[in-house]
Amino acid sequence: MRIARFRADGMEYWGFVDGDTVRPVTGGPDLMDVLGDPGALGDLSRRSTAEAALGSVDLLAPVPNPPQFVGIGLNYRAHAAESGAAVPTSPVSFPFFNSSIIDPGDPILLPPFTDEVDWEVELGVVIGKSARDVAVEDALEYVAGYVIVNDVSARDIQRTEGQWSRAKSLDTFKPMGPWITTTDELGPADDLDVKLWVNDVLKQSGVTSDLIFDVPALVSHLSQSLTLGVGAVISTGTPSGVGFARTPPEYLQAGDVVTLEIERIGRLTNPVEAG
Repeated sequence: MRIARFRADGMEYWGFVDGDTVRPVTGGPDLMDVLGDPGALGDLSRRSTAEAALGSVDLLAPVPNPPQFVGIGLNYRAHAAESGAAVPTSPVSFPFFNSSIIDPGDPILLPPFTDEVDWEVELGVVIGKSARDVAVEDALEYVAGYVIVNDVSARDIQRTEGQWSRAKSLDTFKPMGPWITTTDELGPADDLDVKLWVNDVLKQSGVTSDLIFDVPALVSHLSQSLTLGVGAVISTGTPSGVGFARTPPEYLQAGDVVTLEIERIGRLTNPVEAG
């Protein structure tokens, strides 16, 4: 199933997306209270019969305040190669700040102190129940589903500071959406096409089978050192085709439109504006 957060008539809801319609859950529990309970979600879906046209609502980031928001670096073989980096022997992880999360359609704002703002399409993993010391073979039991994340990155800040969190967490730098597609539809998400366009020009095209560390491996690895809470998001890395690795390098400019697509999840589009 597809689970969305959205705004309609000045009110915020969560509900279930079916084709071109969305069915809000009214008078029920908060999404985070049932996210990891397929039975409860199924019951709420059956009881949610009112429909609205998907085009008539404003989609919101599916997880606006995750208890942890973790990025994974250099996790596609082709991206490691284009970056001139060795293939990591263990996951390269770092935190994002929640204040960087924006909704589908919201503008990515280019601050005046950087002119090297890059794009990165990424598969986001959403945790459905508290996960600590999870074995790889059990990891999918803790995954509620998947979202699309644009890991917008200020490359000059990333390069000069020597660590990545601030460069990737400036305000508006983490578009997320369009909804959560649950694990019962996608399983380990291990063979999905991943694409990104800037102004309708294809820039990135990869497949999740190129991940160095797959979803179960990442969930297990992170859970050994921290307790992943309900709604935690792991952004699993990006395929090749990023701007800084092009000849000459390319970066986002005011007026651009960035569209991300992951097979069987959907599309996420955000315009780019001067900050």
